[in-house]
Amino acid sequence: MDASKGDFVFVPLGGTGEIGMNLNLYGLDGVWLAVDCGIGFAGPESPEAERLLPDPAFIIARRQNLRGLVITHAHEDHLGGVAHIWPSLRCPIYATPFAAAVLRRKLGEAGLLGEAKIQIIKPGGAFDVGPFKLRFIQMTHSTPEAQAIAITTPYGTVFHTGDWKFDPEPLIGPRTDEAALKALGNEGVLAMISDSTNAMVEGHSGSEAEVRVSLTALIADLPGRVAVTCFASNIARVASIIHAAVAADRHVALVGRSLGNYVAAAQHAGYLKDVPDFIPEDEVGSIPDENLLILVTGSQGEKKSALARIAADTHRNAVLGEGDTVIFSSRVIPGNERAIGIVHDDLTRRGVNIMTADDHMVHVSGHPARDELRKLYKLIKPRYLIPTHGEWRHMTAQAALAQDEGITPVVLEDGDILRLAPGVPTVIDSAPTGRLAVDGAALVPLKGGIMAARRRMLFNGVVVGSVAIDKAGKLRGAAQVSAPGLFEEDEAARSEIESEFTQSLDDLPAALRNDDAAWQDAARAALRRVVGKRYGKRPMVAVHMLRV
Repeated sequence: MDASKGDFVFVPLGGTGEIGMNLNLYGLDGVWLAVDCGIGFAGPESPEAERLLPDPAFIIARRQNLRGLVITHAHEDHLGGVAHIWPSLRCPIYATPFAAAVLRRKLGEAGLLGEAKIQIIKPGGAFDVGPFKLRFIQMTHSTPEAQAIAITTPYGTVFHTGDWKFDPEPLIGPRTDEAALKALGNEGVLAMISDSTNAMVEGHSGSEAEVRVSLTALIADLPGRVAVTCFASNIARVASIIHAAVAADRHVALVGRSLGNYVAAAQHAGYLKDVPDFIPEDEVGSIPDENLLILVTGSQGEKKSALARIAADTHRNAVLGEGDTVIFSSRVIPGNERAIGIVHDDLTRRGVNIMTADDHMVHVSGHPARDELRKLYKLIKPRYLIPTHGEWRHMTAQAALAQDEGITPVVLEDGDILRLAPGVPTVIDSAPTGRLAVDGAALVPLKGGIMAARRRMLFNGVVVGSVAIDKAGKLRGAAQVSAPGLFEEDEAARSEIESEFTQSLDDLPAALRNDDAAWQDAARAALRRVVGKRYGKRPMVAVHMLRV
């Protein structure tokens, strides 16, 4: 299905019915606009993958009519997929200075900086992308320069919130532009595409200023080394941690590559200009414990993060031990509970004290709670409310809240093609959706053969047989077998498996011996049967054959 003449459609490919991987499309009379292109964590249900992207096949097939990609803000779940997917889109990118600074670093690492064209749009700026008339509206969020987008078309205006909140003291950047929101609402808004993350949370999300006061008081009284972990993109939080460290006469060391990248991007965009110099990571050991604060990545328990390595005592520079403290100044992203728990356990085993938002005021959300949603509804006054950016329980909670406020909700899932106008908003078709796993420099389907094979190897192991046969198809010597992750190389079981495998190959019928493909198929089946009989597993099996 294409957005044909006379249609204005909305198509979420990622981020609707889930947290992360935001990729949204608007189609107007056959022309397309993309909003955000994010990444997500795979979680425990997909241990064979680490990072996931929404499958962009639908818009790739229409890229000749794609006029641009607009980035609402600099979070990984909104721009982390750009460097991976842009080569298949090849469209202009529109972003604020801070988001552009973050994006340039990612594109540079991917070797795309000279190819991808980034148009810098000032916060609150107006611009056109093809037939779409767009206006940024400044919103407060947990990273600088978060922008909502007013998308004006001949069929009406849609308000795409991005991620946002109402924070009376955001510390970095201005407060949400309520005057612009009210003016937009007075002009008339057809539909609001709305962040649903905290739609189940009553009250207000809280202010970054409250966190600064609390962190400053907490850190002032802590003995030993102090480490604080937060989202690297939360520049206001980074500034608060630095403020608290200075107040406690502690020098700050940045530990973790993403922190360095985001701080550099913030400084390039004009933020964090007055902070003291950071302690180089390799000089952490030279600072007295009571004068050191380590600002470290790894708040979500990522296995390769700096904090996970510190907790496991494998980091080359930073060490924490008995009497030290780690403050988790962040929320738990759903799906990361187990990984974070492992880091907590490792730290506790080393005698480190842990502080979290469960028992201290060390974090506030960057997303709106129910009172803030109600306030935005009153400002924007949309006819229709389309919940996005949340799991089903979050989206249905916001739909019910909107209905209570007299707004008609329309609940979608990834792939739904919603005709916004003309007429009553209606799902008219569906787009193909899926997940791509980031596998090194490649993107592979999560449900495809490569990831299926990796999952099978993860749970059942892999067995490799190596054999040499002569021109007549007879074995030359005994077969050799290796099975990393299934049995130890020095086990007696190995020689027994090799003996049984060799006997099975000797028994192969003569008709197979001169057909390499048929011989290998039979050899794999024989090895699978031998291993399965002993271990009760069906591992991945490969046979390397050398004809001599």
